[in-house]
Amino acid sequence: MKVIALGSLVATLVVSTNALFPFYNIVLTNDDGWAVAMIRAQNAALKAAGFNVVLSCPAQNESGTGSTTAAPTVLNITCEYDTCAVGSPPEGYNASDPRLNYVNAYPVDSVRYGIQTVAPKFFGTKPDFVVSGPNVGNNLGPGITRSGTVGAASEAAKEGIPSVAFSGNTLSQISYTTLESEPTSDYTIAAEIYSQLTARFTRILLAVPGPILPYQISLNVNYPSITNCTSADDYKFVLTRIATDPTATDVYQCGTDHLPQETAVVQSEGCYASVSVFNATTKTDVDAGTQAFVRDKLALFGLLTCYDE
Repeated sequence: MKVIALGSLVATLVVSTNALFPFYNIVLTNDDGWAVAMIRAQNAALKAAGFNVVLSCPAQNESGTGSTTAAPTVLNITCEYDTCAVGSPPEGYNASDPRLNYVNAYPVDSVRYGIQTVAPKFFGTKPDFVVSGPNVGNNLGPGITRSGTVGAASEAAKEGIPSVAFSGNTLSQISYTTLESEPTSDYTIAAEIYSQLTARFTRILLAVPGPILPYQISLNVNYPSITNCTSADDYKFVLTRIATDPTATDVYQCGTDHLPQETAVVQSEGCYASVSVFNATTKTDVDAGTQAFVRDKLALFGLLTCYDE
């Protein structure tokens, strides 16, 4: 695949699919908290791409909490970056934009609140799709079981809502205010690049009629560092697997039935983003047939490329 054509391809795709599917309803969540720069940049990018979006995220940074769940409680400290006061209710929203919601609990609880409460409030129904992240830092390999970003995506899939967990290398746990106060910083630039990529990936995934993903199946997408990849058009998506397993027979892709492992792909010298298909309950790799469903959907618009080791 010639990557240079991706930008124009996606531009054409966005125009055509906006005309066909203009009202996809999305819940946006994460584990880093509702006020970090990355999630607010992603919220803006999804809206700019034509999606109907509500945000439902933890009140605090809850990274590394996996699929932990608890009943939300009244705030005994402020929300991150002082975005809500001590004594605020267990769930709340931004006074100037009620589509920005926090939950004083874990990522799983946040996405559940987004699906069951916030989405029906604004959409009149449950969402069509859940975007989890991008996370501050990559989530790669079997250790993804500890990721709250993956945990939130898994919860959505188990509730029957298609989802993808996204993560990016060049990010930091910083306030959304830095997007304007430090527009030329690496972290702001990374947030803009990753948010563009996520909106692009989501648009392509949703463009094909029929089921978005198989039931209780989600995707783990990871972006490499922006050091040598300074534009969204530099990035190439590669179908990968989470765990190394030389005995597994994967979907046939790029001349082999052994998909590359996501860590190796993301940490290589190229601008490769990994796309692994996983079971939402076990958070492990799936069979070749399930991988083929995702491969065929993404390949239809030329999104996938081959990994040059």
